[in-house]
Amino acid sequence: MARYGMLIDTTKCIECFSCRVACQMQNGLPPEESFIKFYGQEEGTYPNVSYYTVPVQCQHCENPPCVANCPTGASYQTEEGVVLVKEEKCISCKYCMVSCPYQARVVSEKTGVVEKCRFCIEEVRQGKEPICVTTCVGNARIFGDLDDPNSEIVRAIAKKKAKPLRPDLGTKPKIFYVR
Repeated sequence: MARYGMLIDTTKCIECFSCRVACQMQNGLPPEESFIKFYGQEEGTYPNVSYYTVPVQCQHCENPPCVANCPTGASYQTEEGVVLVKEEKCISCKYCMVSCPYQARVVSEKTGVVEKCRFCIEEVRQGKEPICVTTCVGNARIFGDLDDPNSEIVRAIAKKKAKPLRPDLGTKPKIFYVR
C-alpha cells in the first residue's frame, strides 16, 4: 500500500493561488473557505532580505493529533496515511481544529462540519494526482509514494533536502518543503 506525501518547493511558488482556487472548485468551497493558506515569510536583515511564500494545508501527519483528539472517530487515517473526516460522525466540537498545529481545518458554512484537505484521495486511487499539483503553474508541487525509493518525490526530497514543517512537534507531517 502506498503512503502518500507531497513536496512543495517554495522557490517555485509564485503565489498565483491556482492551487487554492482549483481546490476550492473541486471541493465546492465558497471563496472565503480554503484548505490551502498562504503565509509570507521574510528572511535576513536589511539590506539582504528575501521573501517567500509558504502554502500550508493539512500535512496528513503520521501521528495526527486531530485523529487522537476526535471524540467521535470522525477524523481518521486511511491505509495510505491520508487523514480524512467522516462528515456523518462530525459533531463540530472543533477539538480537531484546536489540536492541529497547522491550522489546516475549516468549518463548512454549508454543513456546519469540519472539513480539510483530503489529498484528493478518490482521484489518487484512480491514478490521478491531487488538483493542487496538476494546476500548479510554477510546478512547485510533487506528489507520490513516500515508501517507493524510486519515486520522484523521494528522490526530490533527498536531492533538495526538503524538510517538513515543525518536525519538533512529533506529528511527522507528510508534506515536505524546499526553501
